[in-house]
Amino acid sequence: MRIIKTGLLATLALWAGLAFAAPEVNKATAAELDSIKGIGPSLSSRILDERKKGDFKSWADLRARVKGIGDKTAAKFSAEGLTVNGEAYKAAAADKSAAAAKTKP
Repeated sequence: MRIIKTGLLATLALWAGLAFAAPEVNKATAAELDSIKGIGPSLSSRILDERKKGDFKSWADLRARVKGIGDKTAAKFSAEGLTVNGEAYKAAAADKSAAAAKTKP
């Protein structure tokens, strides 16, 4: 009986993990994109329209091709779980380091 309970719990944990998987911008549906806080129907439509022309190669490519996605917005979407080619947005950390270096005497 204990083995059955353990197996059931493991299966439920796996399904729960899959249900909360981070959306990948190159594979996400409009509904999955809309689930990201800050992405609504208009922005998800622009993302999908650009994606028809070809997959996004990087966050920089996404930001360049989709109007309305800048550094701060990309960082926010990444914090919400959005990825580009499986990668989180990393420029935000680099921007903070550069800003910190500028303020040092």
